Amino acid sequence: MDIFFEFFSLQDPNIRYVLAGTILLGLSAGALGCFAILRRRALVGDAVAHAILPGVCLAFIVAGGKDPFMLILGAFVFGLLSMVTMDFISRNSRIAPDASIGMVLSVFFGLGVVLLTIIQSTGHIDQSGLDDFLFGQAAAMVGQDVMVFGGLSLLILLITILTFKELKLISFDPNFAQSIGYPVKRMEFLLALLMVLTITAGIQAVGVVLMASMLIIPAAAARYWTDSLRVMLLIAAGVGAFSGITGSFISYTAPAMPTGPWMVVSTALIFFLSFLLAPGRGEIARHIQKKRLSYRVACENILKTLYAMEEEDGRADRVRTWQELRKRRHLSRGRMRKVVSTLLKKNLIAFYAGTPDGYVLTNDGRKMAKRLVRVHRLWEKYLNQHLQIAEDHVHEDAESMEHLITSEIEAELRRSLGSPELDPHLSKIPYDSDEDTKTKKGDSRP
Repeated sequence: MDIFFEFFSLQDPNIRYVLAGTILLGLSAGALGCFAILRRRALVGDAVAHAILPGVCLAFIVAGGKDPFMLILGAFVFGLLSMVTMDFISRNSRIAPDASIGMVLSVFFGLGVVLLTIIQSTGHIDQSGLDDFLFGQAAAMVGQDVMVFGGLSLLILLITILTFKELKLISFDPNFAQSIGYPVKRMEFLLALLMVLTITAGIQAVGVVLMASMLIIPAAAARYWTDSLRVMLLIAAGVGAFSGITGSFISYTAPAMPTGPWMVVSTALIFFLSFLLAPGRGEIARHIQKKRLSYRVACENILKTLYAMEEEDGRADRVRTWQELRKRRHLSRGRMRKVVSTLLKKNLIAFYAGTPDGYVLTNDGRKMAKRLVRVHRLWEKYLNQHLQIAEDHVHEDAESMEHLITSEIEAELRRSLGSPELDPHLSKIPYDSDEDTKTKKGDSRP
C-alpha cells in the first residue's frame, strides 16, 4: 500500500511523465483503433508499426542522436511509405492484400534490424537504448519526450473528435458518403495519416513490435460491450488509458518489468474478460442464449407435433400419450418432462388423466402451433417457388427457420407468395382466418 500511495501521489516527476505519456497514448490508440477494426485494417496497423523501425534508425543517423522530433519525422515518413507500398502492390499486381501486408512488414522490419545493428556496431555515444524502440521503454521518458509524443497523441484525439462524423460515415458506408459529396479519398488518407501518427506516438512507450496491439485490442474489447460507435470509442479509449496506468504501476513496483509489454498484457486481460462476460456478445451470454433458444425450440416442436397429430386423424379431442410424443420427438426423459411442465404452466397444453393419460392442445397452444406450421410451409413454398429448390430439399431448412421468422417476415412471405393454399408437398397452409372447428379453451374432454 505504501508503494501504491507513493505512485499515485504523483510526487515523483518521472512518474508524472510516464503516466501522462502512457495514458495519452492509450486514449488515442484505443479511439483510433475502433476505425481500424471497423474498416478491417488491423493488420495494416501491424505492418506500419514494424515498418517505422528503419525510419527511426535513419532519423538517428541523420540527426546524430535521439532527437524526438527527428525520430517522429523518420517514423512518420516510413509509416506512410509502407502504406503506399502496400496499396501499390495490391493495385498493380496479382498479389493478395494480406500477402502484400506480410511482404511490407517483413522487408521493412528486416531493413530496420539491419540499420539498428549497423548503428550499434559504430559505438556512437548516443546509441545506447536505441533498441528500446523495439519493445518500448516508457520509464526512460523525460519531459521533452512527453511533450512531443504526448502532444502528438493529443493532436490525434482532437482530429478524431472533430472529424468523427466523417470518419464514422466512411467506415460504415463509403459509397453513400461519396454519393452525397463527401471527400472519401481525402478522409481515407486522413485516417491512414492518423494511424501512422498514432503508431509513431507509441514507439517510445510500447515499441514497434507491440504497438499494433494497442490499436487492435482495446477496440476489439470495446466492440463486445456496445453497438454504438460513439460509446465504443469511449470504452476503447478508457481501456487504453487503464492499460497505460496498469503498465506504468507494474513497471514502477518491479523495475525489471517493462511498461509497454505490461500495457499489452493488461489490455489483453480486459479483452479476455469482455470475451467471456460482456452481455449479449460475451461467450457466457451467448451460451445462455443458445441454451434458451434450444429449450424454446424443443417446446415449440412439441406443440407442432401435437398439431400434426390432429391434422393426421382430424381429432382435436383425442389425448396424445407420453410415448407417442417421445416417439415423434426424440428427447430424453428429463428434457421431455421439463418441456411438458413448461407448456402446462403456460397453459399451452392440458393434461387429461384416464386410459390412457395424455395431453391435448389448448386454444392458445393450437394458435401458436398453427403459426409454426404456417411459417414452416410458407418458407418451403418460398424456397421452392422463388429459389427453385426441389420439394424434397426444403424441409430441413424450414424446420430451423420456423422458429426465427417474425410476424413481419411472415407478412412479407404471404404478400410475395399471394397467400397460397398449399405448400410444395400439397399440405394445406393454415391461416388464422380459417374457420377453426377445434375444441375451445377449457372444454371438457368428450
